[in-house]
Amino acid sequence: MEQIGLDRLTGIIAFARSASLGSYTAAARSLGISPSAVSKSVQRLEQRLGLSLFTRTTRSLTLTPEGRDLHERALRLLREAEEIEQAAVAARSEPTGTLRITAPFPIGVHLLAPALPSFRERHPKLSVDLSLADRFTDLIEEGIDVAIRVGDLADSRLISRYLAPHRLCAFASPAYLQRHGTPQHPDDLARHKCVNFRFQSTGQALRWPFRIGSRTVEITPEAGIVTDFSDAVAAVLVAGGGIGISPTYVAAPYVARGALVPILREFAVERSVITALWPESRRGNPNVKAFLAFLGEMFPSPAPWDTLIAHEGCG
Repeated sequence: MEQIGLDRLTGIIAFARSASLGSYTAAARSLGISPSAVSKSVQRLEQRLGLSLFTRTTRSLTLTPEGRDLHERALRLLREAEEIEQAAVAARSEPTGTLRITAPFPIGVHLLAPALPSFRERHPKLSVDLSLADRFTDLIEEGIDVAIRVGDLADSRLISRYLAPHRLCAFASPAYLQRHGTPQHPDDLARHKCVNFRFQSTGQALRWPFRIGSRTVEITPEAGIVTDFSDAVAAVLVAGGGIGISPTYVAAPYVARGALVPILREFAVERSVITALWPESRRGNPNVKAFLAFLGEMFPSPAPWDTLIAHEGCG
C-alpha cells in the first residue's frame, strides 16, 4: 500500500480547515500559517486528486459536491488524529505544552487575563493562547481546549460546567446623578440620558431587562450614545454620559473606586450564566483539568464582583 506523504496530509488539513471556516484567511489564522500557504496546499491536493474541491468567489469558498464528500472523510481523519494526541496527552500527568482558550472580550479582559499570570506560576511548563471574540467558535474544528461563554450552549460534542451568574445592572457616575437625579423606577429612564450597547454579531441594541413585580420587562431606551463594546459603555458612563446597563464584572472595578454607582437595585436581574465548555475528547487532558480547577477558584459562589455590587446597593 502506498504510504501517504507529509505534503498530502498537509493538504488534507488545509482543505478541511478551509471548508469548515469558509475562507483561506480564517484557516490560515487557525493554523498559524499564511493564507497563500493554505491556498497552495489545497491547490496541490486538487491537482493530485484531479478534482475541484471548492467553487471560489472573491468573498468565500463553497464546497463542490465532491468537496463535500471529501470534507466529511477529512474530518473523520482529523478526529482520529485528535484522539491519538489526546490519548498521549492524558497519559502524562503534568500540564505542559499550549492551552488554547477562547472567551468573549469582556470576560477575557476583566476576568481571565488578570488571572493568567497566577495560573502560569502554578503551571510554568504550560503556555496559554487566549483568543477573544464575540463570535461563536467551533471548538473542535479550531482546536480550542476550553471556551468560556455566556449562556448554556447545547452541543452534544461538548461538556459544560456552570461558573457564575451573568448579572446585569444599571449604572451611572456620581456626577451625572448629582446633576440629573437618581431614577427610582425603570419608567423614569425616559427622562434621562441613556447609553446603550449594540451586539456586534447581530447589530441589535441591548434590551434592558428589569424585574417589575413578578415579571421581567425588557425596554430599549432612547440612547444618545450607542457602542458595540462593553468597556466603551463603562467609559462613557464614568465620563458622565448618562445611565447604562453593564455586566457586574465589568462595572465592579469602577464601583470599587467610586467612579460608578449601581442604580435601580431592586429591579436588577440575573440575565444568563457564565459557562465553561470543552470537547469530550479533552476529558482526560491534564492541561484542561488544571485550568478547570483554576476556574473553580476564579469563580467562587457568590462571585466577588456581585458581592461588591450588592454591598454598594444593587442586588
